[in-house]
Amino acid sequence: MKSETDQMHSPPKTPRWHVRDLFRLRADIPKPIFTAAGIVVPAILLLVWWLVAYLVLVKPLFLPSPGAILSEGWRQITEGILIADASVSIYRIVIGWLTATVVAVPVGILMGNFKIIEGALEPLISTVRYMPVVALIPLSILWTGIGDGQKILILFLGTFFQQVLMIMDNVKNIDMNLIRAGQTLGFSNREILMRIILPAASPAIWDTFRITIGWTWTYLVVAELVAANQGLGRRIMDAQRYLATDTILFGTLFIGVLGLVTDQIFKRVGRLMFRWNETNR
Repeated sequence: MKSETDQMHSPPKTPRWHVRDLFRLRADIPKPIFTAAGIVVPAILLLVWWLVAYLVLVKPLFLPSPGAILSEGWRQITEGILIADASVSIYRIVIGWLTATVVAVPVGILMGNFKIIEGALEPLISTVRYMPVVALIPLSILWTGIGDGQKILILFLGTFFQQVLMIMDNVKNIDMNLIRAGQTLGFSNREILMRIILPAASPAIWDTFRITIGWTWTYLVVAELVAANQGLGRRIMDAQRYLATDTILFGTLFIGVLGLVTDQIFKRVGRLMFRWNETNR
């Protein structure tokens, strides 16, 4: 029989894990299984896609094979087309998203903290955010011409209105007891904002950044719809005219990959910046 000393120094027992734990609500699962699940599902879809193309169940005009997509991608890389298009599109995405964020952060924080500002702006912003951005393309051309400014404006309009409301909610979700504690200590409004509200809301606001830059990517094709000489979205629209479905699918998948890379960067940076926050683990 082990002594109490041996029991105190013995390593803790690793909890047993069962397959049924995969389907327990909000239960943690081993990291290798979590990672494998994200690989298996795309691999199955890719296999099904390859089989459909190999057996010619769908005409190549409507669904090119994975090999045709890779060939098109390699052609764009070797001819320098992909790098040129991607660099222009990334520039427009970054500027459009940053512009929307610079405006949305202070407005959202003010709306989340002051009811009078929320009451004045929320109905207008909520109405505009339901307007289709495509319908605003003619106006954006009248306002800014057909240069990069017009593309950036479309990306701004597609991102700002949703982002500002999400930041408002991020701020409003802060526990009022924390704010009351600051008021009890004699903090001014500015001190409460800087020392309590912003630190507490920062993880959620960062997650809002991650989500909204994903929305900006989805508006890229719309932004490059008119009078664009270069860009991933413009390449897709040109391919549509000639029924070049391999170019369309490659461009769409490549935009998705760039969006995924952006999302992962934001996730990892958020985990480093907010290690104390359990929701970012």
